[in-house]
Amino acid sequence: MRKSRTGFYPIPPLCIGMFFLMTAAGTCGAEEAASQDPETEFWQRESLTDGFFGLNERLNNQGIDLSLSATQVYQQNLRGGLSTHRQSGRYTGSYDLEISADWDKLAGLENIRSYLRGEGSWPRAEGINEASGGSFLGVNDDAGGARSMDITEFWFEKSWLEESLILRLGKIDLTCGFQCSNCPANFDGSVYAGDETTQFLNSALVNNPTIPFPDNGLGAVLYASPVEWWYAAFGAADAQADVRETGLRTAFHAEDYFLYLLETGLTPSLSGPSGPLQGAYRIGCWFDPQDKQRFASESIKRDDMGFYLSVCQCVFRENGDPEDTQGLGLFSRYGWADSDVNELTNFWSAGTQYQGLLPHRDEDVLAVGVAQGIFNNRGEIPEDAETALEVYYHLKVTGWMHLSPSVQYIANPAGSENDLQDAVVLGMRMQAAF
Repeated sequence: MRKSRTGFYPIPPLCIGMFFLMTAAGTCGAEEAASQDPETEFWQRESLTDGFFGLNERLNNQGIDLSLSATQVYQQNLRGGLSTHRQSGRYTGSYDLEISADWDKLAGLENIRSYLRGEGSWPRAEGINEASGGSFLGVNDDAGGARSMDITEFWFEKSWLEESLILRLGKIDLTCGFQCSNCPANFDGSVYAGDETTQFLNSALVNNPTIPFPDNGLGAVLYASPVEWWYAAFGAADAQADVRETGLRTAFHAEDYFLYLLETGLTPSLSGPSGPLQGAYRIGCWFDPQDKQRFASESIKRDDMGFYLSVCQCVFRENGDPEDTQGLGLFSRYGWADSDVNELTNFWSAGTQYQGLLPHRDEDVLAVGVAQGIFNNRGEIPEDAETALEVYYHLKVTGWMHLSPSVQYIANPAGSENDLQDAVVLGMRMQAAF
């Protein structure tokens, strides 16, 4: 959806349309026992087209899975930051096309699968942050600029020993990929804070900003989980990658700079009165060999490194159904980076999520998170730290559409040379599966 000729973004009709959809969904009894009439089935289906009008079911029999989704975000800076005038609101959108293939079904190649992801986004202005927010950490991690379609991931993987050992090669995203005991396993993963399309929008509550994750590019990850409750992963990826390209130019024709990451984690399942309480406790380190100038002198350093922690733990479950995820969960992160060359040297975040807080809204999620980036006193950023607080409510409207109103409070925005007042950012996100 593009900006209209009048210069106004189409969020008001979008919100009105969402209101009527919510009303209709409630009228149809989407949260009650399903009747089989076509109208009710339409609201309860997982995708708008019901798996591309049956095509997905036929493809699944051949080992192929296809999905298409879109995310739309409107944010307005209400106070502080760089600007609060009437143009300080921004509308952004993105869409994702995903194709996964099981090559055992396709061609008889055992334990081999592939994955392709195409992403597009709009408009050219990447959200409100540079125009009015002024945050160093970033208030909209989904904003990607004007791109029609980029192949952001395309990889193959081979598994051995009942998937206890997996090797992945290709154009990869280092921030997602594997699971251990149904918990994200690499790198810097979190059950409750890791997906900008359904969870927190603030970038510091999606990934640890002290880790210099490059654009998706050519790389490899080796993942091992010899027991159910422990894993280790080692990854290497092109540190100069440009997600808009295939990755061949920067990987093989530029400098041989690769970011290396090593992570290990425990995924214990604790005993609770209503069933097992799943947790994940991760520690990792990274090494970046790119040339960086030291703050204390004009000399160059190539041995940049850091470490990080990521913890998430379910602390209360409403019932013992293993398929039901209603309950309370906690998460936290910490990161450290070398103060010789990095503006952001320390980082921490913490938060909580409750699914099913309201009666008869079993799949809705209320979450609160706070993150703080602590800056190098030898760097160019005048602020000591920037702190972000975000609250969102993820509302299931239908099986294929979700709404997430959110509010962010940014203390000491550090994305400008000017001394900025604390900012308040109001947002609305719509996520739909086609």
